[in-house]
Amino acid sequence: MKQVARALTIAGSDSGGGAGIQADLKTFHQFGAYGMSAITAITVQSTLGVFGVYPMTAEAVAQQIHEVLRDIGADAAKTGMLFDAAIIRAVADELRPYDKLKLVVDPVMIAKGGAKLLQDDAIEALTTGLLPLAEVVTPNVPEAECLTGMQIRNAEQMREAAKAIHALGVRNVMMKGGHLEGDEVRDILYDGQAFHEIVHERIHTRHTHGTGCTFSAALTAELAKGTPLIEAVEKANRFIFEAIKTAPELGGGHGPTNHWAVIE
Repeated sequence: MKQVARALTIAGSDSGGGAGIQADLKTFHQFGAYGMSAITAITVQSTLGVFGVYPMTAEAVAQQIHEVLRDIGADAAKTGMLFDAAIIRAVADELRPYDKLKLVVDPVMIAKGGAKLLQDDAIEALTTGLLPLAEVVTPNVPEAECLTGMQIRNAEQMREAAKAIHALGVRNVMMKGGHLEGDEVRDILYDGQAFHEIVHERIHTRHTHGTGCTFSAALTAELAKGTPLIEAVEKANRFIFEAIKTAPELGGGHGPTNHWAVIE
């Protein structure tokens, strides 16, 4: 029997199920990858917002990763909400020996409703300790602004920010343009030499909770299956477009996307 693709998510738990560990595992399953998890924090949230954050200890996070990789292993992994510098350093230390593991870093910093999900002292640990291990980092515009100190208002500034983030040591930068204005959304992949752009129509909806988690989980699952990066990015992009388009319209706030979305 051919071994199934194995994908590990290292992220926070979202009690509303639209983002974090829950979104990642549902997306892994939809893409045919065996999902595993290391929980970094318990968040109390719904579509209406984040009402509490209870972080795990760095030691607990490290032990989860260690035992999963020691026994089952992983073909690809992704990080989401890491909360603080101690957890980031612990994650980097556990992942560093696995140089063949394809790592996707989703630099989760701020929740959809504005709640801070990454402590201020963690930015340096993220940029110096974790990004150099990553196959690809997937910042949205506010996250890219935080990582670079740049103002980003258009596609040209997105490309400049991608260059700056690439200089931090990550192999590939996937800039997501959903926060910019306009009827089209432009996402930009930069590999240090060339840009690959994906443009699609904007879906006007409030049901976009967990889009970053879901996109990066789809990308991680495809990389775990051995899909080349550009093809994996395009497939993950199509999936999140359909997931937003067919969102189940749950809750009274920023509702989740459709993790059962089907793409060709």
